[in-house]
This record gives sequence, structure tokens and C-alpha cells, in this order.
Amino acid sequence: MIRLISLVGLGVLALAARAQTRTSLKIGDLAPDFNLPATTGKEIRLSDFRGNKAVILAFFPAAFTGGCTREMKAYQANLEKVAGAGAQVFGISTDNLPTLQRWAEELKLDYPLLSDFMRKVSAAYGVLNEARGTASRTTFVIDKEGRIRHIEQGSDAIDPTGAITACTRLSKDQ
Repeated sequence: MIRLISLVGLGVLALAARAQTRTSLKIGDLAPDFNLPATTGKEIRLSDFRGNKAVILAFFPAAFTGGCTREMKAYQANLEKVAGAGAQVFGISTDNLPTLQRWAEELKLDYPLLSDFMRKVSAAYGVLNEARGTASRTTFVIDKEGRIRHIEQGSDAIDPTGAITACTRLSKDQ
């Protein structure tokens, strides 16, 4: 009986660790501002883009993993479309900066990855999976005024098409 309870308990813990943390932020909300170190060696402040460009924030769980590699490569392959829509993309994870720098070099990324090693930004955006200490895969498109205009969560966020389409719509509306 104790063994059965232990197995059930472990199963519940495993499911909790895999559970997708859902953001409480909504379309139209002002995106929380932040300042994070980037793989470019600079600090990136979200509010610096207000009035200039739409921003895609692609939160991902961990560098050097399959889904995250596909997602970041897909953004790299579509950078021309992102730029054509007047937007800037940033990948964000709770990995440390040296890990992200090595991974960005390996993937030959031409856009910055941001390190949320202290997990404050992931928490502010409501995507921090506390059990794992990682961000849940979530993409936010933020317009020039700093408002959230599109959100994708889970495996749908691996494909950047929805975020790029949202940016293209924003560029036509402004």
C-alpha cells in the first residue's frame, strides 16, 4: 500500500513538473518592462523599443533541447519576415548567459537570446514553472506602445508563424 501511494505521488510530481504554466496576462495588457543581459553582450530593456518596433518575446524552457532548438532555428530562418514586419525577436530562458551564448553560437543565431537567470521576468509574465525552475514555452507579441497583442503557449509556440503574422498585422495597422 505504501509503495502504491509512493508511486502515485511520484506520478503526480512528474505531471506537475511537465505541466504548462499559463500566463494571467491578456491581450491589451501593458507588457511588464524588464532589463536582461543578452548574448550580444548588451543589456536589453523592453521599454527602449516603445515607439520604435513591435517585439516578439519567445520564452523557452532550456537551451540545447529539441523543441527549443527547433523554435529558435525557426525564428532564425524567418528573421527577414520579422524585420519586414518592423519587429525584433528575443528568445528568453532561465539559462545562464554563458550557456545561452554557447548555444546561440552553435545555432548561428543573428538575434539576441536573453538570460532570465534570476527568474523575475518569467514570473512577471506568468510563465515560470516553479517546479522546474524554467519558463514555460510562451510567445508574446508586443506592439510599439508596449501592449500585448498576441499570445501563444505550449507546443503551438514552437512555430513562429502566428507571432510573425501578428507582427505583420500590427505593421499594417500602424
